[in-house]
Amino acid sequence: MKVLVLAVGKPGALLGPAIAEYETRAGRFFSLEVIEVAAGKGEGGPEAEARKLLGRVPEGFDVVALTREGKRMSSKGLARYLSALGLYRQPGAAFLVGGPFGLAESALSRAEHRLSLSAMSLPHDLARLLLAEQIYRAGTIIRGQPYHKGG
Repeated sequence: MKVLVLAVGKPGALLGPAIAEYETRAGRFFSLEVIEVAAGKGEGGPEAEARKLLGRVPEGFDVVALTREGKRMSSKGLARYLSALGLYRQPGAAFLVGGPFGLAESALSRAEHRLSLSAMSLPHDLARLLLAEQIYRAGTIIRGQPYHKGG
């Protein structure tokens, strides 16, 4: 099963190395692909970003939009979700990570799922880091490896 992370912009120097590390680790468990699209400029920026993100989602993929208004999910819940996609022979999941202004309504309405990493607003690089770490953690949970110690 493929996991696709579609993100607005490239990570900055502060969190970039940590994001790269966890994306590499997650790639040991899933066929992980990361696609970065350019940030939208001026008025309509988030809508332009949404068109670019959604244009890269392969047919049949489950779309998961990251938004603080989304559903909370435990690490084990994410592992169950990803495992179930594989079990039911879904081609994969596409996680949408918005830019500084979040995801446009068109991206949110296209998503089958809305996922909240926190009730707080997070910088998009931090959201991407948390997502990458949680995808990696889900892989360790699915395989029964000792990385995950939480309940």
